[in-house]
Amino acid sequence: MIAIIDYDAGNLKSVEKALQHLGQDCKITRNAKEILEADKVILPGVGAFADAMEKLQKYDLIDVIHQVVDKKTPFLGICLGLQLMFESSEEGPGVKGLGLLPGKIVRFPEKEGYKIPHMGWNSIEIKKGAKILQGIGTNPYVYFVHSYYLQAADPDDVAATTEYITQVHASVEHDNIFACQFHPEKSGDVGLQILKNFCELD
Repeated sequence: MIAIIDYDAGNLKSVEKALQHLGQDCKITRNAKEILEADKVILPGVGAFADAMEKLQKYDLIDVIHQVVDKKTPFLGICLGLQLMFESSEEGPGVKGLGLLPGKIVRFPEKEGYKIPHMGWNSIEIKKGAKILQGIGTNPYVYFVHSYYLQAADPDDVAATTEYITQVHASVEHDNIFACQFHPEKSGDVGLQILKNFCELD
């Protein structure tokens, strides 16, 4: 079973629907036992960093997420879910992230001709060997909606990048930890393949 962590985030249903389309047994839940017993866990997210960390705290999910990662269960963060996995965000000054990986979330700089939030389809450049980005071509297009982006501290964690105003770390992989800044559940066949790859991890 794949657990989709429920902390009142916006895109839970679309992630559930995509997984069901792939024939996966999944459940939206904030029950610690169900999350810890799941074969795989997804942390989705749409919204603001500080609010989301507050909700994770309120539902006693922070320690549960750390336990999931420590026991090597494959764990996938999507959009805000990716951002929460890092140490801090300019969107919530002084608020600590989950700190699963080193790095920070920063706001896009203003640049003439570019809109913030970054919203729409962008191609990503995939690093060789990225496990969940297999079988989707070399520079596939995926769907983004975000005003803040990841600067990972360790280049080895970066699985894919995209260019928008600046270079964006669009996907990360580290052991059993995976994350996408873009929305695979809204990225058509490419996104479904990414989710399928995650579902089929050992």
